[in-house]
Amino acid sequence: MSDYRVIADAVAAEIAAGDLKPGERLPPQRQFAYARGIAVSTASRVYTELTRRGLVLGEVGRGTYVRSDLGAAVPILPEPPQSAIDLQRTLSALPEQEAALADALAALARTGAMGTALDQVGPHGTPRARAVAARFLARHGRAPDPDDILFTGNGRQGLAAALAALAKPGERIGCEPLTYPVAKGIAARLGIALVPLAVDDEGILPEAILQAHRAAPLSGLYIQPTLQNPLGLTMGAGRRGAIARVLAATGLVAVEDAVYSVLADEEALAARAPDRTILVDSLSKRVMPGLTLGLIAAPPDWTDRLAASIRQGGWSATGVPLAAGLHWMTDGTVDRLAVAKRADARARQAVARDCLGDLPIRGHAGAYHLWMELPETWRAEAYVAAALRRGIALTPASAFAVTPGHAPNAVRMALAAPPLSELARALHSLRRLAFTSDEPAVE
Repeated sequence: MSDYRVIADAVAAEIAAGDLKPGERLPPQRQFAYARGIAVSTASRVYTELTRRGLVLGEVGRGTYVRSDLGAAVPILPEPPQSAIDLQRTLSALPEQEAALADALAALARTGAMGTALDQVGPHGTPRARAVAARFLARHGRAPDPDDILFTGNGRQGLAAALAALAKPGERIGCEPLTYPVAKGIAARLGIALVPLAVDDEGILPEAILQAHRAAPLSGLYIQPTLQNPLGLTMGAGRRGAIARVLAATGLVAVEDAVYSVLADEEALAARAPDRTILVDSLSKRVMPGLTLGLIAAPPDWTDRLAASIRQGGWSATGVPLAAGLHWMTDGTVDRLAVAKRADARARQAVARDCLGDLPIRGHAGAYHLWMELPETWRAEAYVAAALRRGIALTPASAFAVTPGHAPNAVRMALAAPPLSELARALHSLRRLAFTSDEPAVE
């Protein structure tokens, strides 16, 4: 039997019937080929097809496993159980945030601005809103033009609007090989193909962009230059300049995800390439996720296209969050919280590095997330499942991998949410777990 799709259908039926269970390891491709009476090359195509369908997950050097999250259309970050210690989401909640919310709402009521805040808001907001946001997004002596500012309901909607404006279904956008899971989900919904680009310790390599663009034209890039999620990579000034030169040489436009810039004082890529960069930021990480606002600073030639994308997607901001956000940006709340959150993130990183001891971890000392490679006795999805049984929710590398089946054997830990004492207990538990095993070692 030479048609690999027929064989893939048969394996898929075994998975659906429960003969192959979630988490079960498939035989090595050579053994599979011998058992089925097919060529090894055909077995390889079967495994590739099963991965494409989202039924199995390959881990480099460790084998191929039936997915443990079958039925999810796109493997992105799920909501952690309410009973679990949340090491999945990088959402910080400092004590002063509640007072900031109360003060903003009281100010809106006191000044009579609440009536205006209940009006419908378009992508452009108001002239005052654009001026405030432009001053807020100013970095290192450069501020965007207020006429080029747009608003969305949150940062995720800003990314969706930018990607939808940048590429048509079937077109290609380059990004880091491990990237923000929600960006993966947005691209999948829009029919956009994400192309993984090689990285080093500073992020995407300029020559990788050129190589991918020569192989088949890219429609743009999605880049996280500061505290990249999940690895915490941060581009230096030289790398940002080199990326800007590539954008100028190729005519490509980059979507710069700047939501983690609150935790690091870095020059935006948009400052180096203002005509070739769509900067997306939000207040969810800066203030709070429950009353947030998405901000886009666009190149002048892209403003109308992005505004149309926001309208068509239903991604416009609403009045109350916009009014509250403007209040926080003008009264100093956002700046005060940024100082507090930077100190909080560094304190949590210090706790994590102390608790995890000699385990192989990587990440920026100012980030709210940490990347940990696992010992050979574990594979990532099994470790995540074992951690959840101990009441700790974290995320396997597969959630971030752009290419299915090519995830490293690692997990990402988000450090922002739990109280420090609870965080320390969870991390100690994860360290102990790493040196035990809930499954036999992989042969």
